[in-house]
Amino acid sequence: MDDATLILLGTAASIGFLHTLIGIDHSLPFVVVGRSRGWSLGKLLGVTALCGLAHVASSVAIGAIGLAMGIAVDRMEWIESSRGELAAWLLIGLGLAYAVWGLYRARKGQLHSHFHVHEDGTVHSHEHAHEGQHSHVHARARENAVTAAMLFVVFLLGPCEALIPILMVPAATQSWIAVAAVVFVFGAVTIMTMLVLVSLGHFGLRWHFSAFFERHMTTLAGLAIAASGIAMQVFGI
Repeated sequence: MDDATLILLGTAASIGFLHTLIGIDHSLPFVVVGRSRGWSLGKLLGVTALCGLAHVASSVAIGAIGLAMGIAVDRMEWIESSRGELAAWLLIGLGLAYAVWGLYRARKGQLHSHFHVHEDGTVHSHEHAHEGQHSHVHARARENAVTAAMLFVVFLLGPCEALIPILMVPAATQSWIAVAAVVFVFGAVTIMTMLVLVSLGHFGLRWHFSAFFERHMTTLAGLAIAASGIAMQVFGI
């Protein structure tokens, strides 16, 4: 492997690491959703890896189509930029919908009192929530599957804008082995960085919060997801 290829692979690794580290949308949604849904670290990392793979693969597919059709780099970057705006709006919409759903769940799960009068005239009250009565394992599994699917769609549509210019360098000389190597290095570093950041976030949120925050954790997660989408729009990260 020549020096030029090594420099190119080093550049791909550096950009893959930095763009994932700076882009909070690559980690924050997984951390807050995993915390609100009570996912184990294994499940959380599995969903993250799958979404990360879709995130990279979709940009590779667009890059490959662009190369085959001879589309200029600036045109492909425009396509990726448009996908970035779409992904940001999807994150905002998903986050707000998730927050509203969290408020609904918190209201259902809120304790309230009922008074009972016995035949002997004794009056007593007890507190309960309706959430536990009607939810069961299968419903929770469906909710987890829907949440993971929504994250997958968002990341499938989300671009890796930094990947396209790097691909153009070896493609210009038709060095397809180098193109494959760049894709592998960039993708592997991006996904590994996502996994590390999500793991750190997972362990950072393991402590127990007050009852109020625990009850509204899904709402807070939704607001955090929406905030990451807004950050993409405002700061372009």
